[in-house]
Amino acid sequence: MNLLKLGLVLGGAFLLQFVLTSFQMKNFNNAFIRLRRQGRVVIGRKAGGFFAGAIVMFLIDSNGVIQKGQKLEGTTFLARVKDFPGFEGIYVQDLRGEMVPKSHRNLRRALEDAAGAYRKFVAGETIPDAPSPFQKVGKTFSRTLFKRHSC
Repeated sequence: MNLLKLGLVLGGAFLLQFVLTSFQMKNFNNAFIRLRRQGRVVIGRKAGGFFAGAIVMFLIDSNGVIQKGQKLEGTTFLARVKDFPGFEGIYVQDLRGEMVPKSHRNLRRALEDAAGAYRKFVAGETIPDAPSPFQKVGKTFSRTLFKRHSC
């Protein structure tokens, strides 16, 4: 009976997380749509795991110059999209992680990801989708399983 209760509690927790994360995704999607209606948008992302993840969005003009920035940063479903000022007038390819305080490690990486994604876009390269959590686990597992030991 205790195992059934534990299963119900865990199932409820997963369901609650799903619902609350859906609200966060809706907030992000609405912010993206608002930016996209104004013009071209560059996005950079860095998953956080146990640390604060980050997503940055920059509205750019036809020359790749940033007009407006927004960010989503946090470890919980309570994180919301906020303005990310200070980048207006900067060419998106010139973004560097040093432009963000060191305390925001994943925000710095998301900024660099946005610049890299734009570089690939300009060069005509395909921008790969972010790997799913299952793909990450599989990759880690296969690396561990098939690791060659040097003698």
